[in-house]
Amino acid sequence: MLSILVGHSFFLRFDTKQFQRAKPYPPLATLQVAALLRRLGHDVALFDAMLAEDTTQFAERLAATRPQVVLLYEDNYNYLSKMCLARMREAACAMIAMARGHGARVIVAGSDASDAPEAYLDAGADVALRGEGLEALPVLLRRLSACPSLQGPALVQGLEDAVTTFEGRRVKGEAAAPVVRLPRPQADTADLDAPTAWDLVEIERYRSTWMRAHGRFSLNMAASKGCSFRCAWCAKPIWGQRYQQRSPTAVAVEMAELKARFAPDHIWFADDIFGFRADWVQRFAAEVDQRGARIPFAIQTRADLVSEAMARALADAGCEEAWLGAESGSQQVLDAMNKGTTVPEILQARRRLQAVGIRVGFFIQLGYLGEALEDLLQTRRLVEEARPDDIGVSVSYPLPGTRFHEQVKAQLGAKTHWDDSADLAMMFRGSFSTEVYRTVRDLLHAQVDLGRLGAEARHRAARALQQRWTELVASIGRPETVNP
Repeated sequence: MLSILVGHSFFLRFDTKQFQRAKPYPPLATLQVAALLRRLGHDVALFDAMLAEDTTQFAERLAATRPQVVLLYEDNYNYLSKMCLARMREAACAMIAMARGHGARVIVAGSDASDAPEAYLDAGADVALRGEGLEALPVLLRRLSACPSLQGPALVQGLEDAVTTFEGRRVKGEAAAPVVRLPRPQADTADLDAPTAWDLVEIERYRSTWMRAHGRFSLNMAASKGCSFRCAWCAKPIWGQRYQQRSPTAVAVEMAELKARFAPDHIWFADDIFGFRADWVQRFAAEVDQRGARIPFAIQTRADLVSEAMARALADAGCEEAWLGAESGSQQVLDAMNKGTTVPEILQARRRLQAVGIRVGFFIQLGYLGEALEDLLQTRRLVEEARPDDIGVSVSYPLPGTRFHEQVKAQLGAKTHWDDSADLAMMFRGSFSTEVYRTVRDLLHAQVDLGRLGAEARHRAARALQQRWTELVASIGRPETVNP
């Protein structure tokens, strides 16, 4: 068996916006794969980048553990891992180089490594897993355990559809061998209820970070994997087009265990879509009550899934906040995205959730292809009418493997990735400049903030906000507002 250092490269400190939010979650998928490796008999240690200062702490962990294999397995439940944030890729590549310097073999896995393995292979990784890689990984480790020097085609023989590697070893000064490019497999069918190696995490560091910033402690769970909908901009390099759901009993049992073990004040369900059907949520609510496992929780879902029965079931289960992928107040934009929802459905979902006491957040996406000034103003009207409790605003990000990326890839220039999650730079020729979209983001947030003010202060702020919108609209069409 092998000594394996499992880690990931999402450093909270490398993302100013996320660091200031101070809402870190343990790397759930990373901890699940660590538990898998333990069951296979390997000696497993963890490097958790989330609360680390920088990559020097990874170097210290390497020196302390002296692993034979380093597995950088990104947290697939962290939605920010779907995009390549440049700071995180740079960190991963630096960690790969460090691991190679210690003589370790290196395997990488995650959305970016699936989409763009070359960067990781250039840095020295032996293999980039495709998708979850949970079928190929045990085979690779058995081979390395039997023959630690095994590499190239001999290492990955029979696994070519599940991994990417160089055919042979790169040698400094020589041309790189070609990268093997083969179709990604379907989503792996690993046990959805596999345990999580929570003992490897410094939970009290997470607790203290949350308590200092928010006065309560939140932990993460997942009741499903993937999404079966086909939004044109959403990449799915890990789980493909499939939606795999755990049983409500298993999820309730895990919630009870977390409550007994760590006493979190709140749970964030990291699912792309929580529950999906009202009957599943109703059974989950009953299981939670039976086990005394109730913990307030937040979810992500779609407007068209929020029936009255779903809203009631969520409230019964303990849901206190639901984030909807609203995206836009323009039906034209929603249709161009192949979102499959309507503006009336968004408004109705907001009303239904509000009626049962559930806070609602909207994810808003600006700058999609064809979005004009009137579409932006319709998004403003949606936020004014729906009055969500919170919003998250981004601009369209071309993710490899999506129809959207195919539509704009010829327009991509030197900047193909955001540095961090607050970047919001336009990387293709949308209708307006990056600064226009950043201004709209600020104005939409200001609109939501009005709801938190008293009547007199709200009236004054609303007049000032209207003036800012008027100035923005008047500026549209000037050279500096048009995306070059």
